[in-house]
Amino acid sequence: MRKIITAIVLLFALFQSGTLVAQDLLKGTDLSTLKVDYLSDSDIAKIKAQLLSNNTTLDQVEPMALAKGMSATEFAKLRTRLGVPATSAPEILKKEDVTEDKEELTRKQEKVVNKKVKDTVNQLIFGSELFDNPTLNFEPNLKIATPLNYILGPGDELQVSVYGIQEFNASIPVTVEGKVTIQYVGQISVSGMTIEAATQKIKAAMARVYSTVNSGQSQVGVSLSRIRTIRVTLIGSKQPGNYSVSSLATVYNALFLGGGPGKNGSYRNIELLRNNKVYKKIDIYNFLVNGNQSDNIGLKDNDVIRISAYSQRVTVEGQVKRPGIFEMKSGETFKDLLTFASGFNEFAYTASVNVLQKTSKDFRVKDIQESEYGIYKPLAGDVYRVSKILNRFENRIKIEGAVFRPDTYSFYEGMKISDLVAQADGLKEDAYTNRATIVRLKSDLTSEAVNVNLSKVLAGDPEADITLRKEDIVTVYSVLDFKEEYKVTIEGEIKKPGIYEYHDRLTLNDILIEAGGLTGSASKRVEIARMIKSEEINDSNPMKAQLFNLEINANNNEQAKNFVLAPFDVVNIRKMAVYEKPEMVTISGAVNYSGKYVLANKKEKIYDVIQRAGGLTSVADWNGVKIKRPIQAKQIEDLENVNLNLGKKDSIQKKITKKLKEDLKYSTIPVEWRKIVKDPSDNTNVTLLAGDEIEVSTYNESVKVTGNVLLTSEIPYEKGRGFGYYLGAVGGTDAKGWKKKAYIIYPNGKAAVSSSFFFIRSYPKVVPGSQIVVPEKPEAKKMSTGEWVSIGSVISSLALLIVTAFK
Repeated sequence: MRKIITAIVLLFALFQSGTLVAQDLLKGTDLSTLKVDYLSDSDIAKIKAQLLSNNTTLDQVEPMALAKGMSATEFAKLRTRLGVPATSAPEILKKEDVTEDKEELTRKQEKVVNKKVKDTVNQLIFGSELFDNPTLNFEPNLKIATPLNYILGPGDELQVSVYGIQEFNASIPVTVEGKVTIQYVGQISVSGMTIEAATQKIKAAMARVYSTVNSGQSQVGVSLSRIRTIRVTLIGSKQPGNYSVSSLATVYNALFLGGGPGKNGSYRNIELLRNNKVYKKIDIYNFLVNGNQSDNIGLKDNDVIRISAYSQRVTVEGQVKRPGIFEMKSGETFKDLLTFASGFNEFAYTASVNVLQKTSKDFRVKDIQESEYGIYKPLAGDVYRVSKILNRFENRIKIEGAVFRPDTYSFYEGMKISDLVAQADGLKEDAYTNRATIVRLKSDLTSEAVNVNLSKVLAGDPEADITLRKEDIVTVYSVLDFKEEYKVTIEGEIKKPGIYEYHDRLTLNDILIEAGGLTGSASKRVEIARMIKSEEINDSNPMKAQLFNLEINANNNEQAKNFVLAPFDVVNIRKMAVYEKPEMVTISGAVNYSGKYVLANKKEKIYDVIQRAGGLTSVADWNGVKIKRPIQAKQIEDLENVNLNLGKKDSIQKKITKKLKEDLKYSTIPVEWRKIVKDPSDNTNVTLLAGDEIEVSTYNESVKVTGNVLLTSEIPYEKGRGFGYYLGAVGGTDAKGWKKKAYIIYPNGKAAVSSSFFFIRSYPKVVPGSQIVVPEKPEAKKMSTGEWVSIGSVISSLALLIVTAFK
């Protein structure tokens, strides 16, 4: 019963404390007992109203609530209950004032997401990037072994073990009095001691109780199982306040959590206060410039980090490796400032630096010479501008053209043209020595040309070997520059016809070999055309070119009479009068010997080839002989050039042309075999061409009906039956069938359509193997209302004219 009463009292106390906090979150003094889960919806509404009445955000209340003992976990729950999203500022890991083991602490810190916000105000200040980088947070490594010289304090927890003959194992916290209580041993004071000293003290105390420890039969082990949380205060940072951090945390870690120095905070005069005294002064530049972490010392409970306002800042712009805003200490010089900016870059003008200074009334400009860099002391607000070097040379000279090493060289006073030529390893064999040109800048920066006779210079004439000046450009010409580029052309029966370079004394044999030699169809006749050159126009001479007709040995590229060519000659190798490879046609279908046959006669007829193939078989359809002739490339080109008169609808014409090109691979020639057998001289006995395909179909006793009919089918052939019989046999035409435009395709590829005479329609004859096709009616375009109105207006106007005319 007593336990039940105690539980009810505790629950009431918790609820009451939650209610009190809900009534006044800002004025509460102790929030350590607050449990957000016990707050009702009305309590949450009161907190919202309280924040609204005080014009305060939850982010502003957070540091104060945590300082009053509210745990970070409970505050996160409160944020969720209030429906306020997490702040976009860095999420800081603030530990509760309870001890946590190292693994749990490490796990929690690994979950922290450093959502750093880019500092747009201080982004040019040297060192601000240190606190904008989420990967550089200076967090202590909690996964390492117990660090040496670690000072124990309340909140730490020790793992004490005895192993061997006697055994003992316990996790013992360090109490607020700084003591550990070990069973059967008693209390041992360890606060303020290093872990090594505390270990020895605990071992000595354990040895008095466990007798086998002194004899070495048992061993005592002491390790740090939980690390305490300490509280530090940051003043002058971007996010000042109280922070709960690991006891292994350092100054830089705390500065990172606080976002670094504020807008006017100093990076070089940061004080670490311990026990109300300045324990250490921190200069972040020691780390930024030299990588020195001697100022990054460990923190202790209740330490205060105070960031005072800066005393002197200057700006460096221009050609330095790290431009920005820098903080200077008393006594530092411009040379130190250059070190902070990592020195001049490769394009900087280093002889002097321009500085814009501020006086009590206005600005002034000062130039700092290179000799003053080590003694000039920057003033607050100085703006240093490092300019670029000039895009000009103090000793440049250039030579180009027909020398072995055309390049830019260093100039020296008294340098001659012969010296520069020698420095360029002399003239090339094609150098034009009668004249070289020097382009020289005058005093007003305009240019002039100076001519040099290199022949005299090379002969040692001191007057011709003129003295050079800096920025001179010497050009040595080549005789090849003055030579026209000649060509010769070879066409006809040659393996590689085309245009070739002309060389002096180039012969017909030379060009034949260069063009790959003659083809097998080359004749002995060669024609060479040569241009006519004359100073005057000769109207009496009608010739435009001079022709040379030669006879060569077509079987040999080396001719007995070697003709010397001239520039721009055109050589034509003629083809033999008779040089044709055997051409073939193909025959397939109902013949005795199908396959490919060579056209033995220039005017080989289809009758001749079929007879060579053994004639038609007994099952051949005499009405089913046709020739498929491939469409030639020229015919396809003509097809592309056909104008379909579609106006601007070019895309439609292109599609139609493309479709025709794809479908029309062959043209079909119908053959009347019965007529040819009776009279081989009949005009249907077509002369064959190379690539023709002769098809002889097998006799088919049916008639196929397709198109817009009710049933596509093949109807057995009945002699004497006409067109209408076969259409009726498939049910007639459908709704879209156009009967009067129906046509028939005979087995030999010939087609016939129906015709009419004085309203009497006649249909073509049907034979076995034919195919009747009923096309689709074109869609009739209905006239719109506007078109009917237009027609009515025209009729009315005509009627009015007629009436007027009769009157």
